[in-house]
Amino acid sequence: MSDTTHSAPGQHGQQHQGPSGTDDAVVARLNEIARGTLVERLGVVIVSAAPDRVVGTMPVTGNTQPAGLLHGGASAALAETLGSYAATLHAGPDRQIVGIELSATHHRGVRSGSVRGTATALHLGRTTASYEIVVVDEEDRRVCTARLTCLVLEARQG
Repeated sequence: MSDTTHSAPGQHGQQHQGPSGTDDAVVARLNEIARGTLVERLGVVIVSAAPDRVVGTMPVTGNTQPAGLLHGGASAALAETLGSYAATLHAGPDRQIVGIELSATHHRGVRSGSVRGTATALHLGRTTASYEIVVVDEEDRRVCTARLTCLVLEARQG
């Protein structure tokens, strides 16, 4: 599962609210920290971000199984990424999050285009944060429903 140890993006400096109410600097920082990671290799792009809701997109091309359908693992990785980013924003700069449970149900196959995932908070507590992540295709048809629970910890020193 994920172990997000960087400080929460957008916690310092001047912030600019975009049209969706999302802090543009936070979105830019989340996309920046993905460089060189699985998130970048999957082509995930964060569109909006807040502690209670993160939205991102991912191309189908390059993320398929041999049968030509979007790989379920890619959908799960998108879901965990979006939920982990939201939990990181919830935790704040002095804490870190660790994903402790991920489940996903795959509803339909996708062969082309892109998918959009939306992580919505179910519970934002002091020690845990849980999210439902819905992944849809370009026609807004549900592709995958996932649930992620993260443990919120004090940041490790050193």
